[in-house]
Amino acid sequence: MALRRPRVVVAEEHVAQRAERVAGALWGPATGRCGVTRDPFRIEGPAVVSFSGGRTSALMLRRILDAHDGRLPDDVHTIFSNTGKERAETLDFVRDCGERWGVPIVWVERSASNDAGFVEVDHATASRNGEPFVQLIEERSFLPNAVMRFCTQELKIRVMRDWMRGRWYEHWTNVVGLRADEQRRVSRMREREGRERWDLAFPLHAAGLTVDHVTKFWRAQPFDLRLQSYEGNCDLCFLKGRAKRDRIMREHPELAAWWIDQEAAAQARFHAHERGYAAALDNTRRLPVLPFDLDRTTEALPVAALTDDADDGGIACGCTDRRPARVRCTCHKRPGQGHRMLCPMSPFSRAA
Repeated sequence: MALRRPRVVVAEEHVAQRAERVAGALWGPATGRCGVTRDPFRIEGPAVVSFSGGRTSALMLRRILDAHDGRLPDDVHTIFSNTGKERAETLDFVRDCGERWGVPIVWVERSASNDAGFVEVDHATASRNGEPFVQLIEERSFLPNAVMRFCTQELKIRVMRDWMRGRWYEHWTNVVGLRADEQRRVSRMREREGRERWDLAFPLHAAGLTVDHVTKFWRAQPFDLRLQSYEGNCDLCFLKGRAKRDRIMREHPELAAWWIDQEAAAQARFHAHERGYAAALDNTRRLPVLPFDLDRTTEALPVAALTDDADDGGIACGCTDRRPARVRCTCHKRPGQGHRMLCPMSPFSRAA
């Protein structure tokens, strides 16, 4: 009678096979002896290059193209999921990357009326008034928020999944543009790995590239994303920091109308602890710009130096991380006791 292998041995073999597959997706097949450096941008399919339409993911795409001599393998697909609330500059940037670099970029949008769950579009036919987002809100009958962030899951992640499954892929690698200076986000995504049909690869992180590399790359390019860091990608996403949203509404008040309409239709707010987009727009019209209203992380930087996912206390569009913990001071000064002027952590402190 044949002896059954212990479960521990089977489990170890499964882990080893999976690790080998992820390594192959990151670096491609081994071509040399031990000690030979492998290129993390050599992607082995089937795989999805998740293109958000920002500078960081565009750099990742460019490096992947370079590693494959300018042409992606047939089973490696670059996908851009349009929510309908992307800025026009973002759509132009995605189009420019595809045309200038000669890479086919698949544009997809969620569509409940289509049996596949999505439709393929292009720069000319892409939604620009939030149509996929509105349809999703109407189906759910409530607004997404910081706790129930179903918008990214439904409008981006599942649309890419459905597109791949429609091509008869059962398992693949999702190539994500997180950098080496975003270790926390990488770790948290790794913790959730294995729950879906894909493995994860972070070639920018593996290559040690940071925001400085992104900045230098785009300074040398003949085209760029024509947005400041606080503007992309979804125009007034409720996951952006409040200072960012206020600043955008001061510069582009017309963008607030869609968000105001959604809150009015749902008779609810995207932020339960705030007064809503209508009140925020009214405040930006009535109140002057004060120093603490400005995004101090990007105010002094030129446009070319601004990446699409700078940390300002909000949540990046990829929704791969939760809101950072609030930093509390330890000066023990309560409001009303001169806290703003005396606390060393305050930007207005005399002791700062």
